Amino acid sequence: MSRLAPLPSPDDWTEEEDRLGFFGPGSVTWRIHSDPAYHLGAMASLMLQALHPVAMDGVARNSAGFKDDWWMRITRTGQYMEIVVFGRRSEARRIAARVRGYHRKLSGVEETTGRAYRVDDPDLLLWVHTCAVRSILTTARRAGVALSDAEADRYVDEQVAFAHLVGVPLETVPRSVAELDAYFEDIRPALAATPAALKGMRDLFLPPMPGWLQVLTPARPVWGGLAGLCFALLPPWARQLYSLPGLALTDAAATAGARAFRAGFLALPDRAYRSPIVRAGYARVAEASAA
Repeated sequence: MSRLAPLPSPDDWTEEEDRLGFFGPGSVTWRIHSDPAYHLGAMASLMLQALHPVAMDGVARNSAGFKDDWWMRITRTGQYMEIVVFGRRSEARRIAARVRGYHRKLSGVEETTGRAYRVDDPDLLLWVHTCAVRSILTTARRAGVALSDAEADRYVDEQVAFAHLVGVPLETVPRSVAELDAYFEDIRPALAATPAALKGMRDLFLPPMPGWLQVLTPARPVWGGLAGLCFALLPPWARQLYSLPGLALTDAAATAGARAFRAGFLALPDRAYRSPIVRAGYARVAEASAA
């Protein structure tokens, strides 16, 4: 696999490179992140991330009032990921710098391990990054996105740019599926479903909703079903850490559910599963090509 150099300085960008962003329409990243299956993978990654005691403590400890603006925080996280992928390079660097500045202010001590940490510790940033890459890639493939092994490796390699933007040391970032698998094999003994992780999982299954929305619409059961599907898409060992069976039958059912979810959304106009940020990225590139 290629070994990426540090991202180029804005002074070295051409206007065309800035317009295309760090990935561009020819990347595997654009292909996966604009697919309906991406949304399942993104939620599954949050469930996987919660199993790192220190990383989850950082979320729980530094999210005072989290329940009051739960949807806004989830939305901002999604927007951040989409801007980095589909925005201009200048936009991606700007929002990543804002996130790094916020993380630098946050710290704590995790009770079960006794570890003092900063939220921007490199190993914690690497954990969050690898959870997103693994969850999004495996979900896409299980949902029916046709990716060769070489394209899967290319996706992992492309995502190094994403990690670098938030400050993960380049030499630590997996650049192939094999390296990604090896990372998870090494870190699994340190993972656990702490009380903070279990609470985070409950919040994902039962997020705050206005009473009228729950009474007048099927929002609550629909969301619960979606969360259940994302949980089933976790690897068996992760489900077992949450004290639930890691059955092969669950894996088969989750794969079928992900394929049905993707097929249903692909039958709809793309605005049903592509946000304004994603559509704007495609439009910006199309306009440049037509000029």
